[in-house]
Amino acid sequence: LTLGYLALPALYYTNLWSGENWSVAIATWNTLLLLWLAVLVIMRGKQNSRRDWSWALPAALGLCAVNWLVPDLFSLAIVYLHPLVALWFLDRHLRRTRSEWLSTYRRCLILLPLLMVGMFWQLSGTPSLADDNGLAWRITQHAGGQLLPGVSTHLLVSMHVFLEMLHYAVWIIALPLIGASGAIWSTKTIPLARRRGGFPKLIAAILICSLFVIAVLWMGFTFNYAATRDIYFAVAMAHVLAEAPFLLRMI
Repeated sequence: LTLGYLALPALYYTNLWSGENWSVAIATWNTLLLLWLAVLVIMRGKQNSRRDWSWALPAALGLCAVNWLVPDLFSLAIVYLHPLVALWFLDRHLRRTRSEWLSTYRRCLILLPLLMVGMFWQLSGTPSLADDNGLAWRITQHAGGQLLPGVSTHLLVSMHVFLEMLHYAVWIIALPLIGASGAIWSTKTIPLARRRGGFPKLIAAILICSLFVIAVLWMGFTFNYAATRDIYFAVAMAHVLAEAPFLLRMI
């Protein structure tokens, strides 16, 4: 799946396929993703005799049918819905580690649809963002500007940025703070570094290299947004695919 996702930008830039074939490539990758997730869910369900998760396969097949009908819109739905997975993961993590916070967290989640409705009410009638340069055009297209021409790109980009901010706030801020047993800037708070036989120096080196990679990414986005975006999303997709089995183990 990761190699297939990496191949998609290459196929796009080489112009080897027509627009119709491009939709077929996207639909094929989405189908493989759905079937893989269904297999993982069924395997996880078999680990507990009290669970019957055989519904995962027909559900995946139903989603595959929708995907083949509108592959571009299905992919856009993934763009907008995947940040919500982080909120679900945080919910499961709080249940395991900070159960006393769970009810408050779920009350806060009630505000999310209200905020989204408020954004729609305020921005749905605003003019679309200018996309007269390559960077602005890629941003609006990623948010669905071409697929939803009747919707203001001001609304689409704002909604996408809001959901992505929630997504990264969970992974970068909330989860480290919840799991920390001391100062969050200390490597001793990381299990792989503090446990006996751990790798504190290696973890510290990885963190330093990560700061360097962040700086390189920002420079890349500044000088060549399109190529850097493709590289970033390829790495991000590999990360998502790698973490899917671990997320299912929390159920």
